[in-house]
Amino acid sequence: MAMTNREWRAESLGPARELALEQGALRYFSVGSGPAIVFVHGALVNANLWRKVVAELSADFRCVTLDLPFGSPVVPMAPDADLSPPAVAGLIADAIEALRLDDITLVGNDTGGAMCQLVVTRRPERICALVLTSCDAFDNCPPKLMKPIMPLLSHAALLRATLAPARSRAVQRAIFGALAKRPVEPEVLDSYALPAVADAGVRRDLARLMAGLDKRHTLEAAERLPAFDKPAVIAWSREDRFFPADHGERLAELLPQGRLEWVEDARTFSPEDQPARVAELVASVSAVVAAR
Repeated sequence: MAMTNREWRAESLGPARELALEQGALRYFSVGSGPAIVFVHGALVNANLWRKVVAELSADFRCVTLDLPFGSPVVPMAPDADLSPPAVAGLIADAIEALRLDDITLVGNDTGGAMCQLVVTRRPERICALVLTSCDAFDNCPPKLMKPIMPLLSHAALLRATLAPARSRAVQRAIFGALAKRPVEPEVLDSYALPAVADAGVRRDLARLMAGLDKRHTLEAAERLPAFDKPAVIAWSREDRFFPADHGERLAELLPQGRLEWVEDARTFSPEDQPARVAELVASVSAVVAAR
């Protein structure tokens, strides 16, 4: 059967594989060898978000990109899967453990950055470095600009009608244009927008995720971040519309080894807008860890 754009993933990510976890089947992609980097995307996108960054790094690092149940995967979780933020952090940590990865650099964007904060403050044993690009933090979870539509995104029965216009290329470009300055390829936009339209299980998972997003989780993580005394880079987009600049500054101050780096000429999806710069920052912290 021919692959549709809904299922398409960039070749740069490596071949698709699947983990059988307690919460259900989880797809991931792995390419390269060397020190391991695990990439965590945000809501309503998938592993493709990191395709250009992985292409820059896979010659020197093992790049593992998760395809999480955030609205755009091919495979939904088990029907009874808990997708509250603490449970999702557990899912990410379980995947890392199942892959027998140690001394990893954990990289997150958007909602995925919030989940990374929970991972390093709850199950940090296998994490040796952290990179947070623009993401939910403190009281901005979900982002304040998203709150008007959260009731629609948090109910599976409403999601199909809510997301149906995303079949349109013009609507896709309007939505993702707020998140990325550069045009995103049509096949990538389809892979982001179509899974939840087509699959009831994907819609169910997305609604559970969205219903569970709450600032209490990121505020609690912020209280615990000073205990993560390992290399950390906060790679914040200078032109972000969803995540305030001062949140990047505060995260860098909270982390004992935190370093703030601005990503110029980029919105939230810096892996789309400035992949070389993001890759440079990820490599800088991963190389420090590898040298120890």
